[in-house]
Amino acid sequence: MFKGFYTVATGMIAQQRRTELLTNNLSNANTPGFKADQSTIRSFPDMLMSSVGKTNAQAKQQIGAQYMNQVGALNTGIYMQETLPNYGQGQIYETDATTDMALIDGTLPQNEDGVAGSIFFRLAHPNGGEAYTRNGNFTLDGQGYLVNGQGLYVLSDAGQRIQLPNDDFRLDESGAIYVENQQVARVGVSFAENPNILRKEDNGLLRLEDGGNLPTAYGANGVTFGLRQKFLENSNVDSGRTMTDLMTAYRAFEANQKVLQAYDRSMEKAVNEIGKV
Repeated sequence: MFKGFYTVATGMIAQQRRTELLTNNLSNANTPGFKADQSTIRSFPDMLMSSVGKTNAQAKQQIGAQYMNQVGALNTGIYMQETLPNYGQGQIYETDATTDMALIDGTLPQNEDGVAGSIFFRLAHPNGGEAYTRNGNFTLDGQGYLVNGQGLYVLSDAGQRIQLPNDDFRLDESGAIYVENQQVARVGVSFAENPNILRKEDNGLLRLEDGGNLPTAYGANGVTFGLRQKFLENSNVDSGRTMTDLMTAYRAFEANQKVLQAYDRSMEKAVNEIGKV
Protein backbone atom coordinates (compact mmCIF):
# COMPACT_ATOMS: atom_id res chain seq x y z
CA MET A 1 0.00 0.00 0.00
CA PHE A 2 2.76 2.44 0.95
CA LYS A 3 4.58 1.63 -2.29
CA GLY A 4 1.43 2.79 -4.09
CA PHE A 5 1.60 6.15 -2.30
CA TYR A 6 5.18 6.68 -3.46
CA THR A 7 4.42 5.64 -7.04
CA VAL A 8 1.47 8.02 -7.32
CA ALA A 9 3.41 10.84 -5.65
CA THR A 10 6.23 10.59 -8.22
CA GLY A 11 3.66 10.79 -11.01
CA MET A 12 2.12 13.94 -9.52
CA ILE A 13 5.53 15.62 -9.04
CA ALA A 14 6.60 14.82 -12.61
CA GLN A 15 3.37 16.17 -14.11
CA GLN A 16 3.51 19.28 -11.92
CA ARG A 17 7.03 20.05 -13.18
CA ARG A 18 5.95 19.41 -16.75
CA THR A 19 2.99 21.77 -16.28
CA GLU A 20 5.30 24.50 -14.99
CA LEU A 21 7.61 24.03 -17.99
CA LEU A 22 4.74 24.20 -20.50
CA THR A 23 3.23 27.23 -18.75
CA ASN A 24 6.55 29.06 -19.02
CA ASN A 25 6.73 28.20 -22.73
CA LEU A 26 3.22 29.49 -23.30
CA SER A 27 3.87 32.74 -21.43
CA ASN A 28 6.86 33.39 -23.73
CA ALA A 29 5.07 32.56 -26.99
CA ASN A 30 5.54 36.18 -28.14
CA THR A 31 9.00 36.79 -26.67
CA PRO A 32 11.53 37.45 -29.47
CA GLY A 33 14.21 34.77 -29.70
CA PHE A 34 12.73 32.57 -26.98
CA LYS A 35 13.45 28.85 -27.35
CA ALA A 36 10.85 26.42 -26.04
CA ASP A 37 11.92 23.91 -23.39
CA GLN A 38 11.24 20.22 -23.91
CA SER A 39 11.09 17.56 -21.21
CA THR A 40 11.65 13.82 -21.10
CA ILE A 41 9.88 11.66 -18.51
CA ARG A 42 11.22 8.24 -17.60
CA SER A 43 10.25 5.53 -15.14
CA PHE A 44 12.42 4.44 -12.26
CA PRO A 45 13.84 0.90 -12.66
CA ASP A 46 11.28 -1.78 -11.85
CA MET A 47 11.76 -3.96 -8.80
CA LEU A 48 11.65 -7.72 -9.40
CA MET A 49 9.58 -9.35 -6.63
CA SER A 50 10.21 -12.95 -5.60
CA SER A 51 8.82 -15.18 -2.85
CA VAL A 52 11.11 -17.31 -0.73
CA GLY A 53 10.02 -20.76 0.52
CA LYS A 54 11.08 -24.30 1.20
CA THR A 55 12.18 -26.60 -1.59
CA ASN A 56 10.34 -29.74 -2.63
CA ALA A 57 13.38 -31.88 -1.90
CA GLN A 58 13.36 -34.77 0.60
CA ALA A 59 13.16 -33.85 4.25
CA LYS A 60 16.81 -34.61 4.94
CA GLN A 61 17.82 -32.30 2.12
CA GLN A 62 15.50 -29.41 3.15
CA ILE A 63 17.61 -28.26 6.07
CA GLY A 64 18.69 -24.73 5.21
CA ALA A 65 17.54 -25.14 1.62
CA GLN A 66 15.19 -22.53 0.12
CA TYR A 67 13.89 -21.62 -3.29
CA MET A 68 12.85 -18.28 -4.84
CA ASN A 69 9.68 -18.11 -6.86
CA GLN A 70 9.44 -15.09 -9.14
CA VAL A 71 6.28 -13.06 -8.48
CA GLY A 72 6.72 -10.24 -11.02
CA ALA A 73 7.92 -6.69 -11.53
CA LEU A 74 6.85 -3.75 -9.36
CA ASN A 75 6.81 -0.27 -10.90
CA THR A 76 8.42 2.39 -8.69
CA GLY A 77 7.14 5.56 -10.36
CA ILE A 78 8.35 8.14 -12.88
CA TYR A 79 10.50 11.25 -12.89
CA MET A 80 11.38 14.14 -15.21
CA GLN A 81 14.80 13.16 -16.46
CA GLU A 82 15.90 16.43 -18.11
CA THR A 83 14.77 19.56 -19.88
CA LEU A 84 16.40 20.70 -23.10
CA PRO A 85 15.60 23.78 -25.20
CA ASN A 86 14.51 23.45 -28.80
CA TYR A 87 16.94 25.64 -30.74
CA GLY A 88 15.01 25.51 -34.00
CA GLN A 89 14.55 28.73 -35.97
CA GLY A 90 11.54 30.83 -35.04
CA GLN A 91 9.44 32.78 -37.51
CA ILE A 92 11.02 36.01 -38.80
CA TYR A 93 8.86 39.14 -38.83
CA GLU A 94 9.46 42.75 -39.84
CA THR A 95 9.57 45.62 -37.31
CA ASP A 96 10.92 48.61 -39.32
CA ALA A 97 13.24 49.54 -36.41
CA THR A 98 16.81 49.92 -37.74
CA THR A 99 18.33 48.59 -34.51
CA ASP A 100 16.39 45.31 -34.70
CA MET A 101 18.32 42.35 -36.09
CA ALA A 102 17.49 38.71 -36.81
CA LEU A 103 19.80 35.75 -37.27
CA ILE A 104 18.91 33.53 -40.23
CA ASP A 105 20.10 29.93 -39.89
CA GLY A 106 21.84 28.52 -42.93
CA THR A 107 23.88 25.34 -42.75
CA LEU A 108 24.53 24.31 -39.15
CA PRO A 109 26.43 21.02 -38.99
CA GLN A 110 25.56 18.28 -36.54
CA ASN A 111 28.06 16.93 -34.03
CA GLU A 112 28.88 13.25 -33.53
CA ASP A 113 25.82 12.85 -31.28
CA GLY A 114 23.50 14.07 -34.04
CA VAL A 115 22.80 17.42 -32.33
CA ALA A 116 22.65 20.40 -34.71
CA GLY A 117 24.69 23.45 -33.79
CA SER A 118 23.24 26.92 -33.25
CA ILE A 119 24.32 30.55 -33.62
CA PHE A 120 23.84 33.44 -31.19
CA PHE A 121 24.44 37.16 -30.76
CA ARG A 122 27.34 37.97 -28.46
CA LEU A 123 26.71 40.15 -25.40
CA ALA A 124 29.01 41.42 -22.63
CA HIS A 125 27.86 39.86 -19.35
CA PRO A 126 28.01 42.20 -16.30
CA ASN A 127 29.78 39.48 -14.26
CA GLY A 128 32.49 39.07 -16.90
CA GLY A 129 32.73 36.95 -20.00
CA GLU A 130 30.01 36.70 -22.60
CA ALA A 131 26.32 35.91 -22.69
CA TYR A 132 24.36 34.78 -25.75
CA THR A 133 20.90 35.39 -27.12
CA ARG A 134 18.72 35.00 -30.20
CA ASN A 135 16.75 38.11 -29.28
CA GLY A 136 17.97 40.87 -31.61
CA ASN A 137 15.69 43.56 -30.17
CA PHE A 138 18.52 46.08 -29.68
CA THR A 139 18.60 49.83 -29.03
CA LEU A 140 21.19 52.59 -28.64
CA ASP A 141 21.94 53.85 -25.13
CA GLY A 142 22.73 57.46 -24.22
CA GLN A 143 26.35 57.09 -25.35
CA GLY A 144 25.45 55.51 -28.66
CA TYR A 145 26.38 51.94 -27.73
CA LEU A 146 24.29 49.11 -29.14
CA VAL A 147 22.63 47.31 -26.21
CA ASN A 148 19.90 44.75 -25.62
CA GLY A 149 16.72 45.28 -23.60
CA GLN A 150 18.56 44.79 -20.27
CA GLY A 151 21.33 47.22 -21.16
CA LEU A 152 24.00 44.60 -21.94
CA TYR A 153 26.45 45.69 -24.62
CA VAL A 154 26.28 43.97 -28.00
CA LEU A 155 29.78 42.87 -28.97
CA SER A 156 31.43 43.05 -32.35
CA ASP A 157 33.23 40.14 -33.98
CA ALA A 158 36.40 41.53 -32.40
CA GLY A 159 34.80 41.37 -28.93
CA GLN A 160 34.42 45.16 -28.62
CA ARG A 161 31.39 47.29 -27.85
CA ILE A 162 29.65 48.71 -30.90
CA GLN A 163 29.27 52.49 -30.76
CA LEU A 164 27.27 54.33 -33.43
CA PRO A 165 26.55 58.04 -33.96
CA ASN A 166 22.81 57.40 -34.38
CA ASP A 167 20.37 54.75 -35.59
CA ASP A 168 20.87 55.74 -39.23
CA PHE A 169 23.09 52.81 -40.17
CA ARG A 170 22.92 49.84 -42.50
CA LEU A 171 23.42 46.17 -41.68
CA ASP A 172 24.15 43.76 -44.51
CA GLU A 173 23.59 40.00 -44.57
CA SER A 174 27.21 39.29 -43.60
CA GLY A 175 26.81 41.20 -40.31
CA ALA A 176 28.79 44.27 -41.36
CA ILE A 177 27.51 47.65 -40.07
CA TYR A 178 27.92 50.66 -42.36
CA VAL A 179 27.64 54.34 -41.44
CA GLU A 180 27.72 56.66 -44.47
CA ASN A 181 28.94 53.76 -46.61
CA GLN A 182 31.90 53.11 -44.30
CA GLN A 183 32.11 49.83 -42.38
CA VAL A 184 32.47 50.57 -38.67
CA ALA A 185 31.96 47.12 -37.13
CA ARG A 186 30.67 43.63 -37.66
CA VAL A 187 28.04 42.20 -35.31
CA GLY A 188 29.49 39.43 -33.15
CA VAL A 189 27.94 36.01 -33.77
CA SER A 190 29.07 32.85 -31.95
CA PHE A 191 28.58 29.20 -32.87
CA ALA A 192 27.76 26.43 -30.40
CA GLU A 193 28.57 22.99 -31.78
CA ASN A 194 26.37 21.52 -29.03
CA PRO A 195 23.94 24.18 -27.75
CA ASN A 196 22.74 21.84 -24.99
CA ILE A 197 25.85 22.74 -23.00
CA LEU A 198 24.47 26.28 -22.57
CA ARG A 199 22.68 27.23 -19.36
CA LYS A 200 19.53 29.34 -19.51
CA GLU A 201 19.43 32.51 -17.43
CA ASP A 202 16.85 35.25 -16.96
CA ASN A 203 15.67 37.44 -19.84
CA GLY A 204 16.49 34.89 -22.52
CA LEU A 205 20.23 34.89 -21.89
CA LEU A 206 22.45 31.83 -22.31
CA ARG A 207 25.88 31.14 -20.85
CA LEU A 208 28.40 28.33 -20.72
CA GLU A 209 28.44 26.42 -17.44
CA ASP A 210 32.10 27.32 -16.81
CA GLY A 211 31.62 30.97 -17.78
CA GLY A 212 33.76 30.56 -20.89
CA ASN A 213 33.16 31.94 -24.37
CA LEU A 214 31.95 30.27 -27.54
CA PRO A 215 34.02 30.50 -30.74
CA THR A 216 33.03 32.90 -33.50
CA ALA A 217 30.63 31.69 -36.17
CA TYR A 218 32.41 33.63 -38.91
CA GLY A 219 34.58 31.26 -40.87
CA ALA A 220 33.56 28.23 -38.80
CA ASN A 221 33.85 25.00 -40.77
CA GLY A 222 30.60 24.21 -42.60
CA VAL A 223 28.61 27.03 -40.90
CA THR A 224 26.55 29.43 -43.00
CA PHE A 225 24.11 32.06 -41.79
CA GLY A 226 22.84 35.57 -42.47
CA LEU A 227 21.53 38.66 -40.67
CA ARG A 228 18.56 40.86 -41.51
CA GLN A 229 18.05 44.41 -40.36
CA LYS A 230 14.60 45.66 -39.26
CA PHE A 231 13.51 42.08 -38.50
CA LEU A 232 13.19 39.97 -35.34
CA GLU A 233 13.00 36.24 -34.74
CA ASN A 234 9.85 35.26 -32.90
CA SER A 235 9.60 32.54 -30.26
CA ASN A 236 9.54 28.99 -31.64
CA VAL A 237 6.78 27.97 -29.21
CA ASP A 238 3.87 26.20 -30.91
CA SER A 239 0.97 27.66 -28.89
CA GLY A 240 -1.62 25.14 -30.09
CA ARG A 241 0.48 22.08 -29.32
CA THR A 242 1.63 23.57 -26.01
CA MET A 243 -1.98 24.07 -24.91
CA THR A 244 -2.79 20.46 -25.83
CA ASP A 245 0.26 19.17 -23.92
CA LEU A 246 -0.66 21.36 -20.97
CA MET A 247 -4.17 19.86 -20.77
CA THR A 248 -2.70 16.34 -21.07
CA ALA A 249 -0.27 17.00 -18.20
CA TYR A 250 -3.07 18.47 -16.06
CA ARG A 251 -5.34 15.48 -16.63
CA ALA A 252 -2.51 13.07 -15.83
CA PHE A 253 -1.90 14.96 -12.58
CA GLU A 254 -5.62 14.85 -11.79
CA ALA A 255 -5.76 11.07 -12.45
CA ASN A 256 -2.84 10.49 -10.06
CA GLN A 257 -4.56 12.69 -7.51
CA LYS A 258 -7.71 10.54 -7.62
CA VAL A 259 -5.65 7.36 -7.19
CA LEU A 260 -3.94 8.96 -4.19
CA GLN A 261 -7.34 9.77 -2.67
CA ALA A 262 -8.44 6.17 -3.18
CA TYR A 263 -5.30 4.93 -1.39
CA ASP A 264 -5.99 7.39 1.42
CA ARG A 265 -9.55 6.11 1.87
CA SER A 266 -8.29 2.52 1.92
CA MET A 267 -5.74 3.36 4.60
CA GLU A 268 -8.39 5.17 6.63
CA LYS A 269 -10.65 2.13 6.49
CA ALA A 270 -7.78 -0.17 7.44
CA VAL A 271 -6.93 1.94 10.49
CA ASN A 272 -10.43 2.77 11.73
CA GLU A 273 -12.34 -0.43 10.90
CA ILE A 274 -9.98 -3.35 10.47
CA GLY A 275 -7.73 -2.06 13.25
CA LYS A 276 -10.63 -2.31 15.76
CA VAL A 277 -11.05 -6.01 15.02
